[in-house]
Amino acid sequence: MAESEQPAETRLRLERVLTVPRERVFAAFVDPDQLRRWWGPAGFTVSRLKLAAEEGASCRIAMQPPEGGVFHIRGTFQAVEPPRRLAFTFIYEEPDPDDQETLVTLTFDSTDSGTCITLDQGPFRTAARLELHRQGWTDTLERLERSLV
Repeated sequence: MAESEQPAETRLRLERVLTVPRERVFAAFVDPDQLRRWWGPAGFTVSRLKLAAEEGASCRIAMQPPEGGVFHIRGTFQAVEPPRRLAFTFIYEEPDPDDQETLVTLTFDSTDSGTCITLDQGPFRTAARLELHRQGWTDTLERLERSLV
């Protein structure tokens, strides 16, 4: 089955409106110093980060959960279109057997009150992995919002 034919339930879509201009929101995703302050679910920290937001460039994030060991996420930027769109691959370096590489696409649309972020990610192999990412991104976007106010 081609990616465009994946059932909707294998894909994640979240929207969040922030009361700041989209240029600031976009910058928070591509500036390593800013990203390091808010990235990850509640309680997580970024212990190491390699990030150059350019099409074709790779990124690698070492994340430390509140309990347990450091794990790594890596990806490659597929699209960098300031200040409106980012797309990058996403894979755990030490994957769970149910993991597979996904594509994350973020769009940043100006609104009367600030910026609407739309996050699309997928396809996921299982509903459990989709839900793990839904929870993680929900926490992460909350942390982003707090970092920008």
